Amino acid sequence: MSKPIEQPIPQGTYVPAVRNDDIIYTSGMTPRKAGVLQYAGKIKMTDPLTSHRDAVRLAALNAFIAAQNCLKSNEKVALILQLNVFINAEEGFTAHAKVADYASELFIEKLGVHCIGSRAAIGVASLPSNATVEITLTAKAVKSTNLCK
Repeated sequence: MSKPIEQPIPQGTYVPAVRNDDIIYTSGMTPRKAGVLQYAGKIKMTDPLTSHRDAVRLAALNAFIAAQNCLKSNEKVALILQLNVFINAEEGFTAHAKVADYASELFIEKLGVHCIGSRAAIGVASLPSNATVEITLTAKAVKSTNLCK
């Protein structure tokens, strides 16, 4: 029997993810471990983009784990239909798409290049708890024999 996946801990009155038929919608996931924010603050124009890679990947992984926890027996997440990457960026920052690529890369590693769908990279003035990034996704669940890879 496999080890259960640790569910992200909600920071308010909501559930980490909800499922309707074979579609899973996640709540906004920030870069937290066991409910503790690991990366905070605005992304600055002068920051090397790679310095935010781990924050984006952790938030994306939390969203992926929340989606996986909605799966039934013998199912897998097969496709990311929509990925939204909210970036806590200072005014004038314009490399949102490059920062969001770190999330896309994580999903490509987990699901394959043909399993990533549409994406929005959105700069915002602030995020909950001053998180660097927040990610939501919409995913499709399928029987594990119908995998996209």
